[in-house]
Amino acid sequence: MTQRPLLRRCSRLLGGAALVAGLAVGGAGIAAADGPDSERTTLSSSAQSDAHEYWTASRMESAVPAEDLAPEDSPVTDAVEKGKPQTVAGRSAEKGKKPQAAAAAKDTVGKVFFTQGGVDYVCSGNAVASGNGSTVATAGHCVNDAGTWATNWVFVPGYDHGDAPYGTWAATDLVSTDQWVSEEDISYDVAFAKVEPESGTATLESTVGTTAIAFNQARGASYTSYGYPAAAPFDGESLESCSGTASDDTIGDTQSQGISCDMTGGSSGGPWFLGDGAQNSVNSFGYNTQKNVMYGPYFGADAQSAYAEAGAL
Repeated sequence: MTQRPLLRRCSRLLGGAALVAGLAVGGAGIAAADGPDSERTTLSSSAQSDAHEYWTASRMESAVPAEDLAPEDSPVTDAVEKGKPQTVAGRSAEKGKKPQAAAAAKDTVGKVFFTQGGVDYVCSGNAVASGNGSTVATAGHCVNDAGTWATNWVFVPGYDHGDAPYGTWAATDLVSTDQWVSEEDISYDVAFAKVEPESGTATLESTVGTTAIAFNQARGASYTSYGYPAAAPFDGESLESCSGTASDDTIGDTQSQGISCDMTGGSSGGPWFLGDGAQNSVNSFGYNTQKNVMYGPYFGADAQSAYAEAGAL
């Protein structure tokens, strides 16, 4: 294996040196692409209820960035399987209106809270279009650590300085790529969650809307990234953003792409939007030897398969 610089996953210093950022058309889910199976866990109704009750304002405030879950090492990936380019259009909570990324982010992007190994963590996530209307995209390390699934997993769309305008949405199912769950391969650091509100039967889409999501797109595109960075100099209380043109990872051996960005831990899992408003990656990691660059996984066939499974639940 090639020697590589230490990563920092939008939250925890990997090896003590790196920092990390810690489709459905017409209602029909996009077909799963060929490739390794995705991994999934289902949470019971009692677990969902417990999650809603668990996250008090005090616990949300004290949750730490999920960078602390970054792996010490990650397999070398030669290539990420690519399928046919596909995009699923986002939908507005208000019928007749189509959300655009910059405008929709205020409501569709939110904070993710979960417990792992007895510690409460915070990440970011985004509501994306899907067959079930209640799918959240985030980073793999925000749902699974070394094969162990997170508990008390909730999504808080539109979070702003302690305010949860649309309530908390607990995960009923968590899905990630097989490469992430089995090997912690950072090139596949993506996950999806199906969520439900604390009460009622409303979907996430009917409440805050959803943004488009795209797979197997050309590399080197321009992106706008969003998230809730919680590590200094940020405090995790407000939505932040970065913009830049993606470039290949020339430092490590990952298949992820990087953009200019100063967001810190807590922003992990936040969406990367293409110019047409479609989400096409998530905040994943950075290198301690390279300042102000955020890397995100390429949304290829495996990310598409995980998405298809989550969106069809």
